[in-house]
Amino acid sequence: MSTRLILLVAIGLSGCGGPDPLLVPSAKRLAGAAPDSFDVRVASSRGPFTIRARRHWSPFGVDRFHYLVRHGYYDEARFFRVVGGFVAQWGLSGDPAVNRAWEGRTIPDEPVLASNTRGRVSYARGGPNTRSVQLYVNFGDNSRLDTLNTFGFPPIGEVIEGMEVVDSLTFEYGGTRTDRKPGPSQDSIRVAGNVYLARDFPRLDWIRKAEITRTWRR
Repeated sequence: MSTRLILLVAIGLSGCGGPDPLLVPSAKRLAGAAPDSFDVRVASSRGPFTIRARRHWSPFGVDRFHYLVRHGYYDEARFFRVVGGFVAQWGLSGDPAVNRAWEGRTIPDEPVLASNTRGRVSYARGGPNTRSVQLYVNFGDNSRLDTLNTFGFPPIGEVIEGMEVVDSLTFEYGGTRTDRKPGPSQDSIRVAGNVYLARDFPRLDWIRKAEITRTWRR
């Protein structure tokens, strides 16, 4: 049993406080609207960078991002898929209990209103209506992703500061756009979290902390 799950059980038995919002994300909380735009400072193992989320680009996507950042979901997450010249991807939790809690918690598709150009941030997904928690930053012009498989990948924001930090993330395990490597198994991350990644991919970069630093509302 993970530390987070033990803590949740203890809280439930004591009657003090509510359930952990990452282990038991309520439908009401998930339905809350994010600010029109907000900045997220990502303190990574390579240094800080800032993402500006823009709700008018992808309301469902930005609302989910806002919830996850507010509750510390991305803290200690690894950049588990970094392909030089293509994308840096993250979003699977280092805690298997959290990964289980978010299985199937997807958000609906939305139209692509901004292009997947350098610095733009979008959700990864495996088919229609499968966006959930995984994000990626585009290293270059990946506008072909706007219409890939007919549904595309709508950006939710963009890196406005520190793109050089993103560029420096290690792609030792993911290779480059022209010389791919298999890298970590997503199924193994879901089951074993950071224990698996630290053992088999010890030089992956990671997020120390992601936090909202500024918001705008109309």
